Formats: sequence, structure tokens, C-alpha cells
Amino acid sequence: MYQVVVSNKAEKILSKLPSSVYSRMASALKNLSANPRPAGCKKLKGRNAWRIRVGDYRAIYEIQDDILLVVVIMLGHRRDI
Repeated sequence: MYQVVVSNKAEKILSKLPSSVYSRMASALKNLSANPRPAGCKKLKGRNAWRIRVGDYRAIYEIQDDILLVVVIMLGHRRDI
């Protein structure tokens, strides 16, 4: 199991999401601990980061396989990320 860490910036954005989106995003982030590369995730070009989609929102995160850590860097609506 991977440990999922949410950055301060991402935590602040997460707390401001509408409640329906918040619950779905929180669930998706929690599921990253079991599978950090779920179906539908994309590797980002130019940086060592991944992206998952939750409705119209995106979560960008880095995976550190050597220490089993997933760091959520940014969250937001798809038009902003």
C-alpha cells in the first residue's frame, strides 16, 4: 500500500470544492493508495507526474515507488489545470 500525501495547496483547493465533487475526489485520492496508476490515468509530458480525472476535475500527483509514496500536487477544474 502506498501512502497518499496531499500538499497544502491541494488541501486548500479540495476543501473549497462543492460537496458532491469533494466526496468523489476524496474517494479517488484514497484509492490511489491501493493503485497509484488506475485505469484512465495519464503520464504528463515534461515532468514526472500523473493525472487522474474525476468528472470535470483533475488531480495531478507524483509517485515515488522506492518509498511507496503518492504526493498530490494540484487539484482543480479541467479548464484551470
